[in-house]
Amino acid sequence: MSLSQEQKFDLITRNLQEVLQPDIIKGVLAERDLKLYWGTAPTGKPHIGYFVPMTKIADFLKAGCEVTVLLADLHAFLDNMKSNWELLKYRTRYYERVIKAMLQSIGVPIEKLKFVVGTDYQLSREYCLDSYRLAAIVTEHDAKKAGAEVVKQVESALLSGLIYPGLQALDEEYLKCDAQFGGVDQRKIFVYAEKYLPQLGFKKRAHLMNVMVGGLSGSKMSSSDPDSKVDLLDDAKAVERKLKKAFCEEGNVDDNPILAFTKIVIFPTLSLKSDKPEFVVIRPEKYGGNLTFYNYQEVEDAFRDKKLHPGDLKKGVTDALNALLEPIRQQFTSREDLELVNLAYPPGPDEVSKLDLRVGKVTESVAEDDNVILQVDIGKEAPRKIGIPHGKLIPAADFNNKLVLVVTNTKPSKVANVLSHGYILFATTADKSKLKIIEPVDGAKAGDAVTIPGFPSTPEEQIAPKQKLLEKCIPHFKIEVDEVVTYKGLSLSTSSGTLKVPGMGGASLLAN
Repeated sequence: MSLSQEQKFDLITRNLQEVLQPDIIKGVLAERDLKLYWGTAPTGKPHIGYFVPMTKIADFLKAGCEVTVLLADLHAFLDNMKSNWELLKYRTRYYERVIKAMLQSIGVPIEKLKFVVGTDYQLSREYCLDSYRLAAIVTEHDAKKAGAEVVKQVESALLSGLIYPGLQALDEEYLKCDAQFGGVDQRKIFVYAEKYLPQLGFKKRAHLMNVMVGGLSGSKMSSSDPDSKVDLLDDAKAVERKLKKAFCEEGNVDDNPILAFTKIVIFPTLSLKSDKPEFVVIRPEKYGGNLTFYNYQEVEDAFRDKKLHPGDLKKGVTDALNALLEPIRQQFTSREDLELVNLAYPPGPDEVSKLDLRVGKVTESVAEDDNVILQVDIGKEAPRKIGIPHGKLIPAADFNNKLVLVVTNTKPSKVANVLSHGYILFATTADKSKLKIIEPVDGAKAGDAVTIPGFPSTPEEQIAPKQKLLEKCIPHFKIEVDEVVTYKGLSLSTSSGTLKVPGMGGASLLAN
């Protein structure tokens, strides 16, 4: 059933905190469908607060709008350098993946969405010249005021923070939209755009603003504060733990982040899936049994009257939130996705970063009793001697001219009756009855570094035996079923490609 102009306007503007220039929207709808964009800067990890704009994007699409999602990588760089360009490359890819996953989790078709990366057009000659034209008429006062709620504020403001609002305004013209959508924290930038774009000869746009989600502790939900938010890939136990700690005073309906989230996320997302949304709070029979609410006001009334306990409300919201997040988690289970997350948001320090993992080439192999003594070229200095006490499992001849995987920065120690200058890693079966050399792919050469996504290599000059770094890391190495060598689920590779061990899927690793 086609919607009338009034119905489309109501869909576009419902559940918003504020709309600027609504007559522009009405004027466009009288002639055609609205074109709008929503921009997001790929800085911190997206959190559950992003469901607020997602539910509005669902409304826009239902109203027939042409919706563009701007992945504003240049803005992310300008915002007090929250991200460098290497990280931004991966964060931009992650944002697109996770935004699509969010929309799919709430049943929103994404075929009509258009995704645009900012630097695909913001570095053009025309855009740059227009940014200079804008800079020639904007005052420092207006530029600073516009970005006050969005750009990270520091005592001595960076010039980048003054440029940021102008670029966001110009995006309206270059994305050829009728309206821009964003959080209410963007309001000053929207007013700035309405003032200055007409001075450049561009038309004034309408602006739509959603309410901002409060943090779990009562402050703003922020990507940079892990205690204030629930990440979209948090597991079910992490969600439960964070919500248990959240502020939720009994009877308090005015300053309650759990109630606020119920109002602006839970019910809107439930409404997308059913005309009669049901929010169920599961309780033991001895406490009155389950409660079912059909709209937010019922929840608020019950909580105000202390008929709904904070613990029960938290449990209900936890269950509803995990139901929203589970489809997103399922889309991020592949090794490629895990690697993307690690590259976009590198984890904290890991012992493996201290190991100097390199490709070595065996230049000589000699059998001595049940041992094998190797000379291994690692691309620097003279070939080093490494002892292998597994001569019965791998004959000396099998090593001739082979490329191997070597830990090069261990302190020399006696192995197989020789002073061994490093350890070679092998694939091994669970009972250690079979060993296989891990051979880097064709094209690799002696001295090539072995890398793991998200774990930057910062090897120590020499690892002392008492540190037991190699012993700590070895259990986390594995040969996956597709024969790829991994560490904590992330693939090992050289500049020539990913390391694999044919015929050893499911095996673990052993250091000589």
